[in-house]
Amino acid sequence: MAKHGKRYLAGAKLIEPGRKYTIDEAVDLLDQLPAAKFDETLEIHARLGIDPRQADQVVRSSVVLPHGSGRVVRVLVFAAGEAERAALDAGADYAGTDEYVQQINAGWLEFDAAVAMADQMSKVGGLGRILGRRGLMPNPRSGTVVREVEDLPGVIRELKGGRVEFRNDRSGNIHTVLGKRSFTPDQKRENTLAFVDALNRAKPSGVKGIYCRTLTLTTTMAPGIDLDVADAIARTSELS
Repeated sequence: MAKHGKRYLAGAKLIEPGRKYTIDEAVDLLDQLPAAKFDETLEIHARLGIDPRQADQVVRSSVVLPHGSGRVVRVLVFAAGEAERAALDAGADYAGTDEYVQQINAGWLEFDAAVAMADQMSKVGGLGRILGRRGLMPNPRSGTVVREVEDLPGVIRELKGGRVEFRNDRSGNIHTVLGKRSFTPDQKRENTLAFVDALNRAKPSGVKGIYCRTLTLTTTMAPGIDLDVADAIARTSELS
């Protein structure tokens, strides 16, 4: 059994065992937990009622967090010609194809998100074994494969401004970033609601029974706070 430090144990005493908290209650409670000496990452963890072995039950999507993720996102765009110039003009940190394919195959991974023009996917496809397991592989379902050059600036702005991709792991769970502990309560709440809404919309048609079984809100060094799933989903109506 893992051993926890004094800060974690002190925080755990403030969380009522077995209780399901509303998002507002959880956000307020997070701010009461003992803080680390750095600005912790706000995280959410979802346990889904899916069979990840079935292709029609894979959950993969993205969400644009209203208040960003709280981190600097380095964007690589696989593009050539006019699209390469447009990517750099739109704020991409790196743009090109052949040279970056070679560098990635050699071990370079100094970027946080990757976008590809559709006409470059034949060259990028071979990187799946490297980028796929790191969640960096461009994919049409997550909106990171772009067909029209004029759509590229918007995708780059979203990625740099707070767009976060999420997908289930082999156990059918999802773990993603929602911001920083230093965010205001309203920012934490609105980012959480945006994720819950995106997760609910990403429900695969092949899923039977309960889709989202648990939601847990936490920060890097804190114990998890279980959310009331039904309440969280109902609250997403506030986004419309």
